[in-house]
Amino acid sequence: MEISEIVVEEQIGPAVKVLNEDDAKRSTVIHFLQMIQEEEGYLSRNSLSDLSKKLGLSLSEIYGIASFYKQFYFKPRGKKIVKVCMGTACYVRGSENVLNVLEEGFGIKNGETTEDLLITLETVGCVGCCGLAPVATVNDSVVGEIVSKKPDKLFKFIKEE
Repeated sequence: MEISEIVVEEQIGPAVKVLNEDDAKRSTVIHFLQMIQEEEGYLSRNSLSDLSKKLGLSLSEIYGIASFYKQFYFKPRGKKIVKVCMGTACYVRGSENVLNVLEEGFGIKNGETTEDLLITLETVGCVGCCGLAPVATVNDSVVGEIVSKKPDKLFKFIKEE
């Protein structure tokens, strides 16, 4: 233990953990990952490799941190993020069918993005609009009562949004 660590322990108490240089680097990783994703739209291998070198942490440590959080993406995402609610009310009212229609219409599966990077299709546990079930969101807009709307109207809304 270094003298500075002993001084800090005496001033604050023995329960304090003093960050070493590696701990300090690890604590900044999430902030840098957020900055990279905001700029690029996802976390590319090249950007993660650069971050690894700059922080002096292994690439596997960086991936380990990034993959723990659902907010980080490792592949480019579409301009329009379509999320189909699979919560109980939506599921009972046909959200699985809505998902199937969207998958067929866009030629992608849940979790995939169209080749033109226009649409990313995802499912979520609950949107919180159970009274409008089944529900989907297109970026920040909520589309409710989808079953009563014809699929072509839903596709038109998604493309226009």
